[in-house]
Amino acid sequence: MKETSTWVAPISTLPASLKPIAAMQKKHFGVVLNPTRWWGRMPRLFWLVALFVGFLERRHARLTPVLRSLLMTRVSQICHCAFCIDANSLRLAERVGALDKVQAVSHWRDSALFNEQECAALAYAEAVTATPPQVDEVLKRDLKRLFTDETITEMTALVAFQNLSARFNAALDIPAQGLCDTLKGKPHA
Repeated sequence: MKETSTWVAPISTLPASLKPIAAMQKKHFGVVLNPTRWWGRMPRLFWLVALFVGFLERRHARLTPVLRSLLMTRVSQICHCAFCIDANSLRLAERVGALDKVQAVSHWRDSALFNEQECAALAYAEAVTATPPQVDEVLKRDLKRLFTDETITEMTALVAFQNLSARFNAALDIPAQGLCDTLKGKPHA
């Protein structure tokens, strides 16, 4: 584990109950992800959070994998979560097969890379992430035209989850792990 200077130190030994999560992370990323070493102080709560995100990321989710990653990346940026930006940008790059969309997320309004549904969803993610949320009637109308009520509900849950994750990580200064660095030098579609 990389040395860190956060004000709440990560735990060095994970509880046995989190070993399955750590093993999955090592298999996919090659390392245990940094937040696990902070959430590890509350294993039961961490399992609930993991199950929640697992449901949102399920194979038959109402939102496409790309749209989920776009929303999670944008919320991560708004919340200034270094770890989340790193992890969610990697996932987005993997899902779209290119870096151009990843690099355009922060200025999506000025980019032609995003379709109408993606733009409406990104606007919604920004509106929900604002404190207090700023979901106006125009945005509600656009969302109702483009998505079902069930999809809007799931989108709201995803944005709320990412706010929880990003705010937890940012507040505790949980550092990025260079996950996106694995993309450097790789050819992209």
